[in-house]
Amino acid sequence: MGLKKGKYVYVELGKDKYVKVRVLKSKAVDNPERYIPLNIIVKKPPKNAVIIRASEIPSEVLSKLT
Repeated sequence: MGLKKGKYVYVELGKDKYVKVRVLKSKAVDNPERYIPLNIIVKKPPKNAVIIRASEIPSEVLSKLT
């Protein structure tokens, strides 16, 4: 699971539960269309991955993740 120059981040949903999310750089940070959740759930993300908390993304995206 490559990370390709900041296109992907991992969202921490709980202990040992991360979801891979595609990030569109052309959209505003608070725009829910910026984040595209993928169906990849991992226990341990890659060590060079960017990990963000669920509270840092818009609530519309968070509802798609859970």
